[in-house]
Amino acid sequence: MGVIKVGMADLNVIKAPGILTTLGLGSCVGIALYDKPNRVAGLAHIMLPSSKEIKNNENKAKFADTGIELLIARMVKEGAVKERLIAKIVGGAQMFSFNNNSSILKIGERNIQATKEKLKELNIRIISEDTGGNYGRTIELDAEDGSLLVKTIGHGVKVI
Repeated sequence: MGVIKVGMADLNVIKAPGILTTLGLGSCVGIALYDKPNRVAGLAHIMLPSSKEIKNNENKAKFADTGIELLIARMVKEGAVKERLIAKIVGGAQMFSFNNNSSILKIGERNIQATKEKLKELNIRIISEDTGGNYGRTIELDAEDGSLLVKTIGHGVKVI
């Protein structure tokens, strides 16, 4: 099946074999969900914490709250069992430094927080994360084993 790209404010689901990748996670958060027994992988690239704060919210994949729900629904359609899903989250960087402490500017932090709250609400355990910092990340989720490769500029490559 090869590599399937997930764009910004987008999501996708595959069954093994195959890899889902998303490029350039800055303040956005990449949410990787995996059902190990069924080898179903899902990846969402969310941009904003909540669809409730924005009037133009038709694109459910753009927000942590609706994106995670949509991702789970798509994974279940592919044979995943919701109760078996585990999560790995990446991104939520503070890409620019600001002089004032306005929380509106701390979008990365808010994306991480919203993602964690939604996953907790849905009883999905986060088993690893690589979040925060001030640098971008590219990730690859392998549907074979659920491993998540994180590539950064200046901060190396690791598997979480």
